[in-house]
Amino acid sequence: MVHSLRGAAAIRGVAESALGEVGPDRFALDLIGEAAAGALADAGIDKSAVDGLFSAVVGRGMANLDVGEYLGIAPRYTDGTMIGGSSFVSHVHHAAIALQAGACDVALIVYGSTQRTDMRRPGRVPYPPEVPNYEAPARPVHPVTGYSLAATRHMHEFGTTREQLAEVAVSARRWAQLNPKAFKRDPLTIADVLSARPVATPFTTLDCCLVTDGGGAIVMTRADAYTDAPTVPVYLLGAGEAHSHRSISQMPDLTTTAARQSGARAFEMAGLTPADIDVAQLYDAFTINPILFLEDLGFCAKGEGGAFVEGGRIAPGGELPVNTNGGGLSFCHPGMYGIFALIEAVRQVRGTAGERQVPDVVTAVAHGNGGQLSSQVTAILSRER
Repeated sequence: MVHSLRGAAAIRGVAESALGEVGPDRFALDLIGEAAAGALADAGIDKSAVDGLFSAVVGRGMANLDVGEYLGIAPRYTDGTMIGGSSFVSHVHHAAIALQAGACDVALIVYGSTQRTDMRRPGRVPYPPEVPNYEAPARPVHPVTGYSLAATRHMHEFGTTREQLAEVAVSARRWAQLNPKAFKRDPLTIADVLSARPVATPFTTLDCCLVTDGGGAIVMTRADAYTDAPTVPVYLLGAGEAHSHRSISQMPDLTTTAARQSGARAFEMAGLTPADIDVAQLYDAFTINPILFLEDLGFCAKGEGGAFVEGGRIAPGGELPVNTNGGGLSFCHPGMYGIFALIEAVRQVRGTAGERQVPDVVTAVAHGNGGQLSSQVTAILSRER
């Protein structure tokens, strides 16, 4: 039986704002406005038609109110779900449900952050740490502490090596070298990753995501609406969500994420398997992430992720292209990355990714991660409805 949501909604427009370091005169809402204007232009849809608004902005507890006010949009459907970097993949799922139900006709999903610039602002007040009192005595430095625990456990349990972790960063950099918008494009080797400054065992600085500014936006409609849009529609075939914990100390198994559940739900809805996927955009806050997600989404067996990424298998020319824009490790990572995984998946499916375009892409996975491997959301996109 075909799921009623399968192919019912289409992504019509995508865009990023300025990326990297935007300067002290710009803030998150400015980047949201720039990205939103770009995505609406890409879709050929006027802002006045937007009646569904979806956003999450770090430090803004009522982000949708701020965004709606700034953009001049008074939506009839609003969703401010905030589950970390996976929020925007969740928003795509929720928007498809709202569109199908008739709760809105044009959904706008947006994100913006000036995380890098904020670090340099005079008098900056940092966000208070969110550390439960039962973790506080260990003085964790989150998020790196949590992800290093997962990486160390994976190495202990399955024999994953430092070189295999480094291979993830090197593959991302090779993709970034094909992307003129990428923040880091200089050559990178496994030896470079291993010899970089240590951060938290087993990570060095080059195992960790970038800290950049940036914004992104996505426009969605029902599949049978706006059929005269100027761009190729990209259909949502499947989506799944799951979360298992908030604090890393409460993660049921440090080597297995809730992507196992979110991926299974998305593939079931789509009626596809990992073998049907042409490209995968996997949230890479740290080098351990893609290894875990390749396993949990079913691209390889548990414990085989390290071996899977060896030999350029996920790099340009490899068997499974992963993070073709350079990912959070080399392209951009303005606090939360999920919306950029979606934007790149759309461009690959459309065939508009330029020099980094993978030939003959029909289907793509965009997978979001939030917290410390806490929330996982999977979306399967296709140019075939």
